[in-house]
Amino acid sequence: MDQRQALAAFSALSQETRLHIIRMLVVSGPDGMAAGAIAEKAEVSPSNVSFHLKELERAGLIAQQRESRSIIYTANYEALGGLVRFLMEDCCSGHPEICAPAAKVAACCAPNMEEELQ
Repeated sequence: MDQRQALAAFSALSQETRLHIIRMLVVSGPDGMAAGAIAEKAEVSPSNVSFHLKELERAGLIAQQRESRSIIYTANYEALGGLVRFLMEDCCSGHPEICAPAAKVAACCAPNMEEELQ
């Protein structure tokens, strides 16, 4: 992730409803959530949630997929992990043991995560 992408992601996450939505999608896992369920759980109107989902998608933090008549949204774990790795890149002035717990969390979302888990 480069600085431009990180700024777009932070901009998208700096709004309360969008942060709430991304956290819901992270919890929902790879199955994701339908737009209507997101609106209901976030307690916002469907048009309002649509606006926020577009902002999160524009920042690359979520993806959408049509299933029948629903649009299912999922967190982009690779992008979220990239954001954490971007923050930790020059961690702790050469003392990586200080950042090890956070680096371990970021590693779970690495691009080749599936290969590492097998």
